[in-house]
Amino acid sequence: MNTPRLTPDHWLTAGFDALQRLGPQSLAAEPLARQLGTTKGSFYWHFKDVPAFHTALIMSWRDATITHMVTQLEQSGSADQRLRSFGAQLLDDPIEPSFRVWAQTNRDVAKALRDVDAQRLTYLATLLRQLGLSNADFAHAVLATLVGLPQISADNRAQQSAAFNTLVDTVLALS
Repeated sequence: MNTPRLTPDHWLTAGFDALQRLGPQSLAAEPLARQLGTTKGSFYWHFKDVPAFHTALIMSWRDATITHMVTQLEQSGSADQRLRSFGAQLLDDPIEPSFRVWAQTNRDVAKALRDVDAQRLTYLATLLRQLGLSNADFAHAVLATLVGLPQISADNRAQQSAAFNTLVDTVLALS
């Protein structure tokens, strides 16, 4: 039987899936190999060790998230449309809540989140200034809402969207 060769991307995808479903304790060679139906040797072919895999996973998420944010910066449209789009895309990321949990015990994940959140805050502050709100605390409140909504209504994406859109409507009423 001819089985396809696994690439680092296969392992990273399996890692993201395992992190989301089972938490950071599942990010080891053996459980991931079982998930992919292969041996640990394949894992070690692509990654020096488990910490190197963790680093690749963290950097992959961080880089993709920042790239996505840069794409959002280049979007046209009104500030309120871009704010709603930003929120919807953050709420659609199924991995982020798991990364936030992992950050409680892993300083590298915590640093990646700080980097991403700093850029998000800058973007949010810019959008809110365009809407007439210059107080930087509004950007923090919006980001805190986006981070917290999946924690309190994890299985109800529609409720998360409705709550975020209500916040945006309130922000617009203040401007």
